Amino acid sequence: MKNPHFFTNEIQRNYMGIVNLYMPKMGESIMEGTILRWLKKIGDTIELDEPVLEVATDKVDTEIPSTQAGVLTKILATEGQVVPIGSIIAHIESIKDIRPEKTTNTPTAHIEIPSLKGKINLTIEPPIQNTKKSNRFYSPLVITIAKQEGISMEELENITGSGAEKRVTKNDILRYIEQKKNTHIPTEEKKINPIKVTFSGSDEIIEMDRMRQIIAERMLSSKRISPHVTSFVEADVTNIVLWREKNKKIFQEKYNEPLTYTPLFLEAVIKAIKDFPLVNISVDGNKIIKKKSIHIGLAVALPTGNLIVPVLKNADRLNLLGLVEAVNDIAQRSRENKLKPEDLTDGTYTVSNVGNFGSIMGTPIIVQPQVAILALGAIRKKPAVIETPHGDFIGIRHQMFLSHSYDHRVIDGALGSSFAKRVSEYLENFNTSQKI
Repeated sequence: MKNPHFFTNEIQRNYMGIVNLYMPKMGESIMEGTILRWLKKIGDTIELDEPVLEVATDKVDTEIPSTQAGVLTKILATEGQVVPIGSIIAHIESIKDIRPEKTTNTPTAHIEIPSLKGKINLTIEPPIQNTKKSNRFYSPLVITIAKQEGISMEELENITGSGAEKRVTKNDILRYIEQKKNTHIPTEEKKINPIKVTFSGSDEIIEMDRMRQIIAERMLSSKRISPHVTSFVEADVTNIVLWREKNKKIFQEKYNEPLTYTPLFLEAVIKAIKDFPLVNISVDGNKIIKKKSIHIGLAVALPTGNLIVPVLKNADRLNLLGLVEAVNDIAQRSRENKLKPEDLTDGTYTVSNVGNFGSIMGTPIIVQPQVAILALGAIRKKPAVIETPHGDFIGIRHQMFLSHSYDHRVIDGALGSSFAKRVSEYLENFNTSQKI
């Protein structure tokens, strides 16, 4: 079956040269996007696949290319507006048949197409606006969900939004509904008044950017949803350090890829997940969803000071070289703002290397809807007791802490600690005889 927009597009293309530009699908779980900035204005000529606008989703900012070469004749979605996937956001007129568009004061645009034994009238509706009395904008998707779940406008007003200008996204309202079901919270959440901050004229006031606001909201949300517990394990990684020092130059020359510690650590994490698959789960109400795939989220610090967590899909299917290439690629694209929406979805477990910044350990916050996250501390030389068949002695070893935070609703201390211990055992028993 053809796309429902196919007939409209084909008629416009063949007879009027006018093509609709739609808000494209940008990931399996993404249902709407916020218009950040139009890169073209009405009357501008556009090439095929040339970026026309920038769109922000809950996952990533991205440029939307044109699906048709021509002239931009109408913009239907304004900057800052939240638009559902599949909505018409602009009109593009083919260069081969450019005609000035008639202006109208009516809320809809009627296009008359001569041919086909008469006239075909195509009515293009502008993006739906919230008609209820409210100072906030709500997307049609959010309004629909609210109606289906019996959420009043007053209740909707009290939901904290993580979208642009604190707008309520699909994920925000679904999270609220889930919390309401699990905790039987009253219809209207009790507001907590923050402590008033005082400042003097010499203090600098810095506005949070959009990404920082989203991060802040998600961290608070995760702490509300999951009762966090953190277990700590110390691992002797001397074998890994010595092996890497011996082989990193050879690896670089052979594969043209830098050999960092992260892929070596991820190997151990993946093996431990296979041993303890109940850390690779999500919670859906009173149900535990045991994930078959192992998609590892990797926390990456951005040049702006913000944090992003791209996902290595099916990481368990990669050998060491594959992990090295995947880690280097996704880290570089993160820092260059070149991630795609699908790079940020479907993670099942997350690893954060806080040791890159000198931290010896941490208490990381879980990335929802996952149930666990592992922080890797800095590697340090320390005196340690070494056990041998001939007795114990003191030696200088390379050691690091593993900090494992987990959701105590579904992971108890025994499982959470055992998993961290198993990761440390794989690190300590690293095969130093393996070839590059």
